[in-house]
Amino acid sequence: MRINVTSVLVDDQDKALRFYTEVLGFVKKTEIPLGEARWLTVTSPQDPDGVELLLEPDAHPAAGPFKTALVEDGIPYTSFAVDDLHAEYERLLGLGVRFTQEPLDHGPVITAVLDDTCGNLIQIAQHKARGSS
Repeated sequence: MRINVTSVLVDDQDKALRFYTEVLGFVKKTEIPLGEARWLTVTSPQDPDGVELLLEPDAHPAAGPFKTALVEDGIPYTSFAVDDLHAEYERLLGLGVRFTQEPLDHGPVITAVLDDTCGNLIQIAQHKARGSS
C-alpha cells in the first residue's frame, strides 16, 4: 500500500492553483470538471509520477471551522519537504509569501510555516543529514 493522493482544503481552486504552481513550484497534474468544482491535482516537478496533492474545495460545512481552528492554533494543515529550507524561505519571502513561523531548528529538522492564501498554514521542512548542524 502506498499514498497516491492527499489533499489540502482550499477556499478557491483557481487561486490555489496559482499559488501552488506559480509560487510554491508544483506542476498541474490532473484537472477534471466535476460540476461546480474540479478534481484538480498538482505534483512535484522532481517526482511527476509521485504523490498528487488534490486542491480540494472546502465547501463542506465542517471544513471552515476545522481550518479556522488549525490556523488560530498555528497548526499547519500539511508539510512539504525541501532540500534547503533557508534558500526556499528567502525565495518565498521574495515572492511575497507570508510566514507565520520563521525557520526554526529542531535538531534533526528545520521548519518554517507559511500562509497558503487559501485558508491554510503549510509547513516546509528540511531533514538535516546526520552529523550536520
